[in-house]
Amino acid sequence: MNLEPLNTTALLREHGLRADKSLGQNFLSDRASLEKIVHAAQIQPDDVVLEIGPGLGSLTRYLALSAKTVTTVELDRDLIPVLQAVLAPYPNTRIIEGDILKVSPAQLMDSADYLVVANVPYYITSAIFRHLLETSPRPRRIVLTIQKEVAERICAEPGEMSLLALSVQVYGQPKITDILPAEAFFPAPKVDSAILRVDMYPESIIPAPLLNTFFLMAKAGFSQKRKTLRNSISAGLRMSPSDTGQLLESAGIDPMRRAETLSLAEWQTLAAQYEMRNR
Repeated sequence: MNLEPLNTTALLREHGLRADKSLGQNFLSDRASLEKIVHAAQIQPDDVVLEIGPGLGSLTRYLALSAKTVTTVELDRDLIPVLQAVLAPYPNTRIIEGDILKVSPAQLMDSADYLVVANVPYYITSAIFRHLLETSPRPRRIVLTIQKEVAERICAEPGEMSLLALSVQVYGQPKITDILPAEAFFPAPKVDSAILRVDMYPESIIPAPLLNTFFLMAKAGFSQKRKTLRNSISAGLRMSPSDTGQLLESAGIDPMRRAETLSLAEWQTLAAQYEMRNR
C-alpha cells in the first residue's frame, strides 16, 4: 500500500481543531502501524468492514484499499468535514455521524458477514467489546488497537483471568499481533498500544441456553476478586457460604480458589450445577 501518511497536525490546524481529550482522541498516522493493523485484519477484496472512531481517516484510507466497502462511525461531529475531505477519493467508504454504543453494529452493515477494524479510545474498550459481542449477528473478526495492558488481560489464561477475558474468550480466540509504541500516535498516549485480533467462533463456547447463568456466576465470582469463590459468589448471589461451598464442590472446584484461576470449562460446569440446583 503506497499511501502517503496524513499530516495530522496540519489537518487539525487547517480545520481549527485539536485532539479532544474527553473523547480519548489519539490519532494514528504512522504508516508502518497502519499497515500492521490492515495485515492483522486479513481483509479480502469482497469483505465489508465496520470502523469505529475513524478520527481523521488515516486507517479508513488503508481499509478502503483492501475491502469492498468501509462503513465508519464517528462520534465527534467536528471531524465529519475532515473525514469527508480525506475520504472523497474513496467511493467505497460511508461516513456515519453517531455513537456506536447506541446503534446495533450489525444493522449498519449491508452483509451479515462483516469485520470490525478500529483504533478505539482506551476508555470505552470494554463497552465496545461488550456491544460488539452482544450484537447479532456478531462480526466474523474483530481487530482493535487498544491499550497494551488491556490486550494482555483479554488474552490471559487461567491464573490471571478477568471478567473481560472471559467475556471475549467465550465468543472468540484473542491474539496480540503487534505492539505499537506511544510515539506512533498524536498526541502520544502515556502507554503503548497493542493490535488485538479476535477470530470469532461460529457459536459461543458456552451453549446458548447456559450463557445467562454463566455470566451470572462469573460476575458474582469476580465481584470481589480478592476473596475466595465461596465468599464472592455467596455475596454476589446472596447464598449462604455453606450452600455456595456445596455448589462449588459439586462442580469439582475448591471453594478456596479465586475467580481468576478458573477456566472457561470450570465456569461452564459451575453454571450447569447452579441451574440443576435451581430447577
